[in-house]
Amino acid sequence: MTEEISVPGEDQTSKPNLDATVPQTARVWNYWLGGKDNYAVDRALGDEIAKAFPIIVEIARADRAVLNRVVRYLAGEAGVRQFLDVGTGLPTANNTHEVAQAVAPQSRIVYVDYDPLVLVHARALLTSGPEGATDYIDADIRDTETILREAGRTLDFTKPVALILSGILAHLSTVEEARAVVRRIMDALPVGSYLVAVDGADTNPELNEVMKIWNESANPPYAMRTPEEIASYFDGLELVEPGLVDVTRWRPDPGTDVPPRPLDNLVGVGRKPG
Repeated sequence: MTEEISVPGEDQTSKPNLDATVPQTARVWNYWLGGKDNYAVDRALGDEIAKAFPIIVEIARADRAVLNRVVRYLAGEAGVRQFLDVGTGLPTANNTHEVAQAVAPQSRIVYVDYDPLVLVHARALLTSGPEGATDYIDADIRDTETILREAGRTLDFTKPVALILSGILAHLSTVEEARAVVRRIMDALPVGSYLVAVDGADTNPELNEVMKIWNESANPPYAMRTPEEIASYFDGLELVEPGLVDVTRWRPDPGTDVPPRPLDNLVGVGRKPG
């Protein structure tokens, strides 16, 4: 029996080929966030990893929470009105366009991913308020030429853009390749643009072991980086306070209890100077 994921409003005759036999990053992450857009293989791997490393669900939710705080900061205090979210994953509550447009309704957001299930849901769910705009690009992060060309239909590259790379750079096999991708995109963006990067650090031996389980079972693999390697993504940029820190410690909301131990996922926000 074939497991199906239904998508409201989607023409089933045009649905992309979805592989339900190999766990996929976006679907496992969706499972950990409490979503329903995943298959049995995704849930099985998610449960296996959560059993070995129970804090993984907390990491998934903390990553989502810090992105909400970062986008609120950028759309509010920083005055950014354009966002390029690469490796967006499956839509959940409080997507980038929802958070940004709640602060500044005229915000324009372009999402990029290459998972076919993300594509299906992006078409159905990623809608904009009337004052702003959203778009979706089906592309691999390595194809920066396509991303920039297609994003230019919605975004004005003469004005600042916030580039969001959450959990995606670790899917590139080497840190050199990851740095090259960051540079190619940031070089195309004007002064006053921002880089937002979130990635797992190799500072927790237990988490490193869990990633071995992931890399043996799922697609694509995830390469843990040193804090110094993650920091190198921001070379030439001005880090916004408090700098490159654990996701739980980047401007927590007032009254929020910060966990006593770090989650070994780092976030930084860097501004392109001029």
